[in-house]
Amino acid sequence: MATPVTLPGSGGIPRWLLGFLQDHFREPEDLSSIQSFTARLKQQCDEHEVELLHLKRRLSLAVSSWISQSNEVGRILSGIESGHPCPLPDESVRSHGKILLVELPLIAKEVGRIQSVRLYAESALRLETLVGDLEDATLSMMKQVSRKTKASNQTMAQDEIGWRLAKLLVAVKAMKDIEEVLAGVANNRPWWTNLLKAVDSRVDKALAILRPQCLTDYRILIASLGWPPALSATNVEKDNSMEMQNPLFLMQGEKKARYSQCFLALCSLQQLQAKREARSILLQKNHRACNPSDFKDVDEVSFFKYGLWPIDELVKPIALRMEYHFSRWLDQPKFIFALVYKITQNFLDGVENILQPFIDNARILGCSAKEAWVLAMMKVLLDYLERQVFPALTKNHCKGDVDSEVTSSLLHMVELMITFDRRMKILSTSGIHVTGSFAAIEGFVPSFSIMSIFNDHSDWLQIWAEMEMKDAEGKLKPQLEDETSWLKVFSNQAGDTYEKEESFLFLSREDYKAPLIADSVFHFAWAMIERGLAIPCMQRRNQFIGASANLFLSHFFNILLERSRDVEFMVAITDDIELLRLCSAINTACYCEHVLQGWSEDVNLMEMGASGDDAKGLFDRLPRHPLFEDGIMVLVNLQTDCLEEILTALLLHFDNLCWNYVQDSGQWEMKQVDSDGSIRDEEYLFISPTFIEAIDMLRDRIQFLKQNLNPQNFLDLWRSIAGGLDHFIFTSIPMSNASFSSLGIKQFRTDMKALFLIFKPFCARPEAFFPCISNSLKLLEINEKDADQMLKLFSQGHTASEDCLRLQGLFHVSPSRAKKVLRNRMRGD
Repeated sequence: MATPVTLPGSGGIPRWLLGFLQDHFREPEDLSSIQSFTARLKQQCDEHEVELLHLKRRLSLAVSSWISQSNEVGRILSGIESGHPCPLPDESVRSHGKILLVELPLIAKEVGRIQSVRLYAESALRLETLVGDLEDATLSMMKQVSRKTKASNQTMAQDEIGWRLAKLLVAVKAMKDIEEVLAGVANNRPWWTNLLKAVDSRVDKALAILRPQCLTDYRILIASLGWPPALSATNVEKDNSMEMQNPLFLMQGEKKARYSQCFLALCSLQQLQAKREARSILLQKNHRACNPSDFKDVDEVSFFKYGLWPIDELVKPIALRMEYHFSRWLDQPKFIFALVYKITQNFLDGVENILQPFIDNARILGCSAKEAWVLAMMKVLLDYLERQVFPALTKNHCKGDVDSEVTSSLLHMVELMITFDRRMKILSTSGIHVTGSFAAIEGFVPSFSIMSIFNDHSDWLQIWAEMEMKDAEGKLKPQLEDETSWLKVFSNQAGDTYEKEESFLFLSREDYKAPLIADSVFHFAWAMIERGLAIPCMQRRNQFIGASANLFLSHFFNILLERSRDVEFMVAITDDIELLRLCSAINTACYCEHVLQGWSEDVNLMEMGASGDDAKGLFDRLPRHPLFEDGIMVLVNLQTDCLEEILTALLLHFDNLCWNYVQDSGQWEMKQVDSDGSIRDEEYLFISPTFIEAIDMLRDRIQFLKQNLNPQNFLDLWRSIAGGLDHFIFTSIPMSNASFSSLGIKQFRTDMKALFLIFKPFCARPEAFFPCISNSLKLLEINEKDADQMLKLFSQGHTASEDCLRLQGLFHVSPSRAKKVLRNRMRGD
């Protein structure tokens, strides 16, 4: 029985389906055509399915084509970005590629050009407006000054100065805005050179008018205040404080405000000038974009280097008064330096108390009124020395007419300059607590120095260096001619018995047993180096030390080298005086090497040695990198050569004295029973008579060398002597054709013990420094059975021979030599 079908209610049938049924089955009679309707409906569904499949296929092709084109476009864009455009593979993407590769870059370039033109026009318009304001203010000042000049030649009224100051501040404000725009252009558009040059040219013209006029007004203003004060005071005035003598302390109200405005205007002009110069230098020298912060840094440094314009103007009228006194003291320059120092000191506190607030208001970071005042006074003295003093001191030298008085005057002048520099540095930093390593940082205190006079006068530097060297050589000459100064180590008789425990932590000349003259040499050389370190320019400092101290030391080292070469070594080995001279030369060279090594590690001298500045002219021939390298090499070679000569002479003399001992091969064949029938006692063997003289000479010379040679070189020498004797005796006796009896072997050991004892004071096991002799004694003392066994092993090959020698503790003789020594043993004696 069929299961009844439950039809859904009308509410469960979708609306579209109800509408479809009502359209086709309006009457009950329409149900008769349901079969045909069903067939037609099925046919339509099949057709729709075919169309759907066709649409899916077309959609799939379209998506694939779109993905392919998208990949090609991406590849083309990647090629454009990397700078290597890809070829267009087919026509489907060729049109898109043309747009991306050709048209799009052209469009972007055109957009960028339009943007650049717009920015250029905006910048030019902005600069034109600012430059116009600057030129208007400048023109107004010129017209006002011209009218006043035609109307009256008297001193200008204070209100007119005030009016010009107002115009000047407007001009300064315009220049600041101009510089800000130009800094941005230099940073972002450095290729706009024509715009930069055009604006700089117009600003330079305005500055050429503004600065002189501002300085003129400033001078008039300080003159109206009563500046400069008197350089000396009466007894009544001395009772008053320095503040009452300083006109700047008397400024009040409107005068003080006007002075403050004028001071601020001058500082602003200088600050702008420094920024403009910094921008120009960085663009020309580095060919790179400039940061505005770079201009600020250079600006701050320039204040320390060149001074502050308002303070320089305060010093100028004082300088005119001082020069009157300078001209009367040319033969007593110490008074010139004393006057400058005294005036600087007298007004220092007043200048700082009054002007430092003005500098702070001008927002000049890192600038001190005290340092600027000291710098300005030093520049006055430097200018006078450069114009009047040094040309007079050096003119005779240029003519070749130099006497001791001229040399003394120049050296005295330099000493005064160095002392003055130190005093002024202390004065400028008074009240500033500088501790530890900060005190040595260059630039932490004002870097200006009177010694900078040599920066631009290398000829004066050369004259000074030659005078320093000649003066030092003149002082050293008496000691060079006194033989005692070359031989005497201690400055008092009590020191002659000085004996220091052997150590290689040498601290003083006495430790190196160097003569007194070495201290004098380095005293003069270091004095020249210290004076050279006062020169602020690294290149000039290097040149001076190379042409004075370094050359002075080179001359001394040449003299030392000549003294060592004048000694006849074969004579010196037996002559105490000659050998003492040779030891003195070696000790001096060793001590000098030690001192120069220490100087090379000095921070200031290391910096000079590493300097890459190229010397010019004469100084190109001076040694550099490091500063004392050539001198050290001369000293090292001198020590090496002298020690080798002593070693050679000593070994030759030893060979001469023990010739009979070496040549008498029969002495090693002695029998236990003599020809007269007596039996020799092995325990009472003495040193061979023909060996005694050589042993005594060796002991005496080594003791003499130990007493007079520095421990470092003596250590190298006695070890070399031991090595030479080891080679000589081994090749002359054990390796000869001599035959050794048992008693002969014991005699040979007795002789070698005597040799070893000479070196016993210098080491615990002297036989360790005679390895060949020690090995030969072991071979000679081996019993006959072991000797026969070793000879058999030697015949089996090199490897077996080497292993056999190692097992016996013999590391310093080869198998062939060991075989020869073993065969020299007499059998059955």
